[in-house]
Amino acid sequence: MPIEVAVEATSKRAFASALDWPGWCRSGRNEDAALEALFEYGPRYARVLEGSGVRFPMPARASTLTVVERANGDATTDFGAPSISAKAEAAPIDRRWLTRHEKILRACWAALDHAVEGVDGPLEKGPRGGGREVDAIVQHVVGAEGGYLRMIEGRPPADRDDEAAAALEEERASVIEGLERALVDGIPQKGPKGGARWSARYFVRRAAWHVLDHAWEIEDRSSAGH
Repeated sequence: MPIEVAVEATSKRAFASALDWPGWCRSGRNEDAALEALFEYGPRYARVLEGSGVRFPMPARASTLTVVERANGDATTDFGAPSISAKAEAAPIDRRWLTRHEKILRACWAALDHAVEGVDGPLEKGPRGGGREVDAIVQHVVGAEGGYLRMIEGRPPADRDDEAAAALEEERASVIEGLERALVDGIPQKGPKGGARWSARYFVRRAAWHVLDHAWEIEDRSSAGH
């Protein structure tokens, strides 16, 4: 079966996202490079979903990836994040969709937790000596998800300075609650101040990508390595 992919691209960077598989999204200098990276990360994504209850059909060849939507990227695409919602993501959601995608999102969270637990020292620096350490990466992911949650009219938890693990669990519970509310009440196209809101489908794709991107960053920069 073909795997439907949406591509957004600028003159500098492209992202390829598997629409039915949130978190399986990679970038490259152009569409072909992004699709190649997406295919190469298939086995890594499959490991994330092991034990999730969602069966992932590993593509045997790159041609299985079928581009069904193309869009012009923007400054966020250039910066390094998928930014354009696919037209297919405007479709309404139902309970079956939510149950499946909650499982995938939880599997992505578990991958981040596992990556953090596997760190036994400082992370390797980037080529210019930069890069966040583990605690800062986790804080960044939590903060970003809180911002994403507002885009579906969700309610992120209040900032807290106590136990980090408790704050993380509270934030994730808020995400699940926000998705449940989106299923029941829907999401308005505009927010109270007129800004556009995200669809639930795009929210999960963007959130799962962000979590896995940093989980894999930690794995790759960890002194434990692969």
